Amino acid sequence: MSEQNQRMVSKWLLAICFVVAFLVVFGGFVRLTRSGLSIVEWNVISGVVPPIGESAWEAEFAKYQQTPEFQKVNFNMTLAEYKEIFLIEYVHRLIARLAGLTYALPALWFLFSGVIPWRKSRPFILIGLLFAFQGFMGWYMVSSGLFDRPHVSHIRLTVHLLIAIMILGLSYWTALDLSRGKAHWEKAPWRDGALRLTLGVLITLLLQISYGGLVAGLKAGYISNTFPLMFGSWIPQGLFALETSWLDDLIANPVTVHFVHRWFAFVVLGLATWLYLRLRRAGDDLARGAALLLGLVSLQVVLGVSVIWFSVPLWLALAHQANALGIFVAALFLIHNLRARRAA
Repeated sequence: MSEQNQRMVSKWLLAICFVVAFLVVFGGFVRLTRSGLSIVEWNVISGVVPPIGESAWEAEFAKYQQTPEFQKVNFNMTLAEYKEIFLIEYVHRLIARLAGLTYALPALWFLFSGVIPWRKSRPFILIGLLFAFQGFMGWYMVSSGLFDRPHVSHIRLTVHLLIAIMILGLSYWTALDLSRGKAHWEKAPWRDGALRLTLGVLITLLLQISYGGLVAGLKAGYISNTFPLMFGSWIPQGLFALETSWLDDLIANPVTVHFVHRWFAFVVLGLATWLYLRLRRAGDDLARGAALLLGLVSLQVVLGVSVIWFSVPLWLALAHQANALGIFVAALFLIHNLRARRAA
């Protein structure tokens, strides 16, 4: 691939990263406004057109009125109020469709025109497959809240989030490969101490993001608005209280999930601090990367505590979610720099 083509494809992938990050945050807005279950069908083509005319709106509203969310939560909702949440979810699905097309159409052109050689097509094909699976997973998640309960499965929501993280990460990493020139670093060792520590930060961050998805799906963020105490105690009542198994308790008990999420943040913070102390004299680019990572993790802890104290205000919750993506990208960037530096 020529340098010009590498730069062009890299810029396109960075644009994809921005769109995916925006969708993740907008998805949080959809969830926090309880808009995600307003459209009860998945019409890939015809769903591009919103209801037109009062009779079409009334038909959509009638479908929504058959769902558990309307019957148990929004039973006093008017048609005008329904239009508001419908349009939020409609925009969410429309942007998701556009994101898929923004990836698929250029990718096909790049591949069949020879801009991207077929021998180097694997990451691009994988990103495309992840986009397709994400579309399916989005509907699979929504469908879990249309029958027996007025909310989606917290497990499916978390998987939906993690697939988006995978698309973002693979797109960003591939863009970095192209912008730097992969041949210069692809054989760099993974066993370097600083590199393994950075990978540790990334792994703990992904676990913490996963717990964030569980907190969101279980609405566990609302159960306590005090910190550091929870229900007036360091060890709150209801922790590990499910009578099924410890695994169920870790992923399905709102008290346990909230408790783990609030305190595991300090594990990520501790590792980020350790990494900064390790790299602060390693060179300007690495030191700045480690300082940025530590700064973002510190900000994330402040945002997380603020979300608890102020009972999950919309803008703070979305800032918390957006900053998590920033930490993820910063960790990937630092890992990439470490591999390049060790190979130089």
